[in-house]
Amino acid sequence: MPLLHFHWEFFGPDASGTAEHFVKHLLEFCDREGISERRAWHAEHGARWTASLECEEKHMLLIRDHLRPKRAERPA
Repeated sequence: MPLLHFHWEFFGPDASGTAEHFVKHLLEFCDREGISERRAWHAEHGARWTASLECEEKHMLLIRDHLRPKRAERPA
């Protein structure tokens, strides 16, 4: 099944900690909803930080409707 990357963006002086903490909640959500094949991480992009989740495309509607990511993409 194809994979998707979902991204949430954070700005400001606490963005690093917020993104890192959000990743913990992403993993908890995945455990609760039975999304076992997943990977989550946080990363710096200049003035912003992102929390990202990679999972199978079949979970797209669940992620979109419950977690409202800022954007999504298919990895290259």
